Amino acid sequence: MEKSNEKYAAYLAILEEELVPAMGCTEPIAIAYGAAKARELLGQLPDRVLVEASGNIIKNVKSVVVPNTGGLHGIEAAAAAGVVAGKPELQLEVISQVTQEQQEAMRRYLNEHPVRVEFLDGELVFDIQITLWNGDRQAKVRIANYHTNIVRMERNGEVLLDLPVEAEVESGLTDRGLLSMTEIYDFAQTVDLEDVKPVLDRQITCNMAIAQEGLANRYGACIGQVIRSTSPQDDAIAKAKSAAAAGSDARMGGCEMPVIINSGSGNQGITASVPVVVYGREIGAGEENIYRALVLSNLITIHQKTRIGRLSAYCGAVSAGAAAGAGIAYLDGGGYEEITHTVVNALAIVSGMICDGAKASCAGKIAAAIDAGVLGYRMFQNGQQFYGGDGILSHGVERTLDNVGRLGKIGMRSTDKEILQIMLQT
Repeated sequence: MEKSNEKYAAYLAILEEELVPAMGCTEPIAIAYGAAKARELLGQLPDRVLVEASGNIIKNVKSVVVPNTGGLHGIEAAAAAGVVAGKPELQLEVISQVTQEQQEAMRRYLNEHPVRVEFLDGELVFDIQITLWNGDRQAKVRIANYHTNIVRMERNGEVLLDLPVEAEVESGLTDRGLLSMTEIYDFAQTVDLEDVKPVLDRQITCNMAIAQEGLANRYGACIGQVIRSTSPQDDAIAKAKSAAAAGSDARMGGCEMPVIINSGSGNQGITASVPVVVYGREIGAGEENIYRALVLSNLITIHQKTRIGRLSAYCGAVSAGAAAGAGIAYLDGGGYEEITHTVVNALAIVSGMICDGAKASCAGKIAAAIDAGVLGYRMFQNGQQFYGGDGILSHGVERTLDNVGRLGKIGMRSTDKEILQIMLQT
């Protein structure tokens, strides 16, 4: 792809918009961000807090540990962290600079002040409204459609910001509809690496660091360590899979290290990057090939998630695992045909894995998704593939991605509601 092509700049912009740092699971961090911004508007510590959130937000925050809170979890903890210690100018790293004294202040705040949570039943999958009061003073912030998208701010009844909101419309971002598998492959093959190295170097540094943290210490169910200890020591795929799972172990367990996310998710960011880096280093792939494989894997993940949406009952690790398989195929010398068949085969195997919120078992789902991505590639290497008409597959990769997007966004809506009902009963 030539630099003069308008899509070249767009693809760079998409990577820069999506591959950003976040500390902790992004949904509780979005709540902390909104609470910190509302506290800034209020100008003082609130004496009560109301968090209204859509079902997918509640689902993704219910069970995960919020970092820098001393092990607290859930919506109330995320809101308290933002109110007491959040720095809204840091956005998805809003609670990255919390002191021990502030952690203790969070616990006191939760013990002494009501933080009420209510289900927000509306059209938006991603919707957070946070209202703070101190006496008769009030501040309100609404975040919609993606994690840092503040669309409304109020203070004492005065509307300070009011942006139009449409379901699933991410205003202010580069059009993801410009992505296609053929042009993603072309871009990955030809992009000037100096244009992507800053964002990819940050992804490699952050995501590999949290993967190593998860392998070295106990977090969650220690899925990464289990895979590593039960696999041959020279198995490059097992090392790649265990490192990615370990990164999720740490992240879901409240590790305070930042992650470079993809499509709004740290787990997707880890899955799209860590297996590609580990595998590339294990087989001795050159630095250039690893960078190009990362461009490919990240953009294929984004391309799939554009159809599904940022939050769904469809597990995002599936999209990222298929994309990681494509990155591994590229590192092995595979071309466009190998890459597209890898993605299609992987989606035929694991599409339909449910998202039941952020928690320790996400690491296991990441491992399963990477397995599917690699199996999809190994199938094609051995002359085997799934064909259009097999289940939800259609002829052509883009039509199959359309079908998967329809499944995740439309077909699983009722599943999403049922998952939330089950989770709220436990």
